[in-house]
Amino acid sequence: MQLCLGTVQFGMDYGVFNQPKKDPDYCIECLDYAAQNGINAIDTAAAYGIAEKITGEFLARKTVPREQLFISTKALPNLLDDCEESSYSRVIQNNIEKSLKTLHTDYVDVYFLHSSRYALIPEILEALHTVKEKGLARNVGVSVYDPDEACACCASPFVNYLQIPYSIFDHRMKESKIFDKADFSECNIDVRTVFVKGLIRLKEAEVPEHLAKAKPILKKLDRLCKDTGFSRIDLAMGYIKREKQVNHLVFGIRTLEQLKEDMASFQKDIPESVFEAIDKEFSEIEADLVVPSLWKK
Repeated sequence: MQLCLGTVQFGMDYGVFNQPKKDPDYCIECLDYAAQNGINAIDTAAAYGIAEKITGEFLARKTVPREQLFISTKALPNLLDDCEESSYSRVIQNNIEKSLKTLHTDYVDVYFLHSSRYALIPEILEALHTVKEKGLARNVGVSVYDPDEACACCASPFVNYLQIPYSIFDHRMKESKIFDKADFSECNIDVRTVFVKGLIRLKEAEVPEHLAKAKPILKKLDRLCKDTGFSRIDLAMGYIKREKQVNHLVFGIRTLEQLKEDMASFQKDIPESVFEAIDKEFSEIEADLVVPSLWKK
């Protein structure tokens, strides 16, 4: 498994409190530091504000050879909602070509659909596959939210990549045997939402009222941290790292210092007994807490 630096925080206001994005030059500095220090994967999307543009400016500087990098991006959400089936391939190709121009590259390593419900429409998945056939993407997949969407992708002959939510608080994919299905179908997996949009980083006093039911869960996590000597970030990353079927752990950062801390956390070895405790303590947390798109303010 490798780390993959997510860029949504670079391109738009993001997080539990929609924290303002950083200066583009600072974001490029973070990307370059990551690439120079062993993180060769970058995840972005057309919908992440100016994130594709920032990633493209980093690639254009060529401080790291393109062939040494793994770049994934995503189509615009709802891209095909008003399209006839006969137009799916053309619209998807036009969309990826715009992204490639912005990214200053002639291919991406993975091109994801950003509307997870498209995973349930076989005709769209078949159309997506055409950008792989044309060499515009080396892999194609869907960024999904729910296990049924992930299962549909695993069953499709036209999809060979998944990006799924999975964290110490969100066990839905594992409980639905998605890792086993992906391994059997040779569908690659990247994991996102590891820090639950920054919720795992918050102190109790910082948790907003609409997420108040997270407070006792975070307290429980802090007790586990105290008992084991590991930080929240150590445990959040280690929990994903144990899954051998996962190719990339996609994570976001606010600062270069945070990037360095996260990289150090990823290197730590954590006993399996700690993860067994996590599986037991956080096995049935409601989806409206662990899936940020369901948060109600």
